[in-house]
Amino acid sequence: MRGPNQLWSWDITKLRGPTRWTYYHLYVILDVFSGYVVGWMLALRETAVLAEELIAETCRRQGIGPGQLTLHADRGCSMTSRTVAQLLVDLGVEKTHSRPSVSDDNPYSEAQFKTLKYRPDFPDRFGSPQDARAFCGPFFDWYNRDHHHASLALLTPEDVHHGRANERIAARDVVLAAAYREHPERFVRGRPRAPRAPTAAWINPPKTTPEKERLAQ
Repeated sequence: MRGPNQLWSWDITKLRGPTRWTYYHLYVILDVFSGYVVGWMLALRETAVLAEELIAETCRRQGIGPGQLTLHADRGCSMTSRTVAQLLVDLGVEKTHSRPSVSDDNPYSEAQFKTLKYRPDFPDRFGSPQDARAFCGPFFDWYNRDHHHASLALLTPEDVHHGRANERIAARDVVLAAAYREHPERFVRGRPRAPRAPTAAWINPPKTTPEKERLAQ
């Protein structure tokens, strides 16, 4: 995909509650191109009905039109439910699922959950659903607005999702050019240039892409 709101990935992870065998369920929808979390919800259980509500509301807030979006997920019960499948038909959203017995076909969602759970302040357990929501809200704000992704040329998901990538990179180029003019001897490889943001994102890259064709010529 070559822009935001064309391919989303969604998944559900468990957060441990105050006692053994108590869990809260965190639903997260992620834009694959920008890494931006477009929707999330914390619930006491995992159900297709709750997933349907989150997907419908997120599509509404992002202004998704028929034929615009593909929604990817693994093969969990909620993901493959008839309730969600019918909603996607009604919204004009195409669905894809991970291949059977393949554990890494939903890498964007898994990477986002890893970032959440490896935060230094991530607790071993949450005392209540309110505690879990109070943690997740600021986390997703940070993740979207302040977390600079190496895979996005150290831009934030919000910059990429809202079309500010070129502006940010141009500003970096200005700073680098000024530094080069003042001290060219420090740049042994010549005039520096800020890293460019990716122009495409894939869950399973096609065997042939425009970039690969260009490099092969």
